Amino acid sequence: MVAFSARQAVSAASPLLDSIGKDLPLDAVSTGTLGMLPTAGFALVGFLALPLVRRIQLEHLLLVALLLTTLGQVGRALGWTTLVFLAFTWIAMLGIGMVNIVVPPLLMKYFPKRIGLLSALHVTLLGVSTAIAAQCATPFANLYGWRLSVGIWAGFSAVAALPWLMVLAGKWKGERSAKPISRDPPAPPDRAIKPWRSSVGWGMALIFAGCSSNTFAALMWLPAVFVDRGMSGETAGSMLALYSIIGLPVGLIAPLVVARMPRPMPIAVLFVVAFAIGYAGIVFAPPASGVVWVVVAGLGQGAYSFAFTMINKRSRTEAGSGALSGFAQGVGYALAGIGPLLFGLLHQPGDNWLPSFSMLGAWLLVLTAGAIMINKPRCLDDVRQTGTPEHQAPRLRIK
Repeated sequence: MVAFSARQAVSAASPLLDSIGKDLPLDAVSTGTLGMLPTAGFALVGFLALPLVRRIQLEHLLLVALLLTTLGQVGRALGWTTLVFLAFTWIAMLGIGMVNIVVPPLLMKYFPKRIGLLSALHVTLLGVSTAIAAQCATPFANLYGWRLSVGIWAGFSAVAALPWLMVLAGKWKGERSAKPISRDPPAPPDRAIKPWRSSVGWGMALIFAGCSSNTFAALMWLPAVFVDRGMSGETAGSMLALYSIIGLPVGLIAPLVVARMPRPMPIAVLFVVAFAIGYAGIVFAPPASGVVWVVVAGLGQGAYSFAFTMINKRSRTEAGSGALSGFAQGVGYALAGIGPLLFGLLHQPGDNWLPSFSMLGAWLLVLTAGAIMINKPRCLDDVRQTGTPEHQAPRLRIK
């Protein structure tokens, strides 16, 4: 339920830019800012993750995240100025960013023997929610107006909080069944885990930067690209929904495959190639064949499930998972934030969006560099616990 509610705020607004623009003036800068807010929010929360996780229980952080997501979506639906609309969108993105950070260590805590399966389920439901929100945005707006179309999804994040309230109620009552049984070795002190001193940490950050800049630029601008090439707004929204749906099968399969591979570099390369081929088709092929190239580019979204799974694959403990998750997503999303903004600013009438997609191609090289850095089987916790250089750290044993 958390995963299903954690992407709708991202994809629900981009198909409605024309409708929103009739009430709220949206120029190129404000539209680019809107596209930049998801990665900027995710980055800020990532930088705050280490002190937050050290002081506050993961379950409490998750409830705060769901509250912020709900509040942000309701507030932007009621937004009476462009600034208010953007401010509440920012609040929603902060909530979603916090969800991104706390879910990997929560999976490590509650499902240590089912990391691959639960990661696959989580990423798949992210894709489902993204696709549904994008597909329903224009029909809902035509029937009830854009405000209800962007605000209705707040109900899902509110409902997602209910099971976690029950979990915490069980903890408060001291119910043994609500407490996870951990068979992991004791976690090292958080201060001993410094992902910024490890190539694992920086490699993960580059992967998140590369895949997120591509994914969020597409979520923000893909409908505009196809409208510019002659499609109707509703058809362009369907293209975005198709792009999101195609990410589902790879999002489901990739974590299960990656969890069994000591060196998963080939999987990362496949996603990079899919992005590149899809972009080339979108730019150079006739618009009538757009469906084919959206499908190919959509396969590249498996890079996110790859990154999400590798957080727990390159850490052994909750502390290590939380530290790696926060650092990688904080730095990665901070770098990726310029992707959606530059995508719009680089476009000039008549250039067929080639400069914009070329910029995304550069981010694919960043993704590839990160995948090379984390390909060697080793864990962040091992390096920080022993204090040994990374090339001498214990090898990760793949079960």
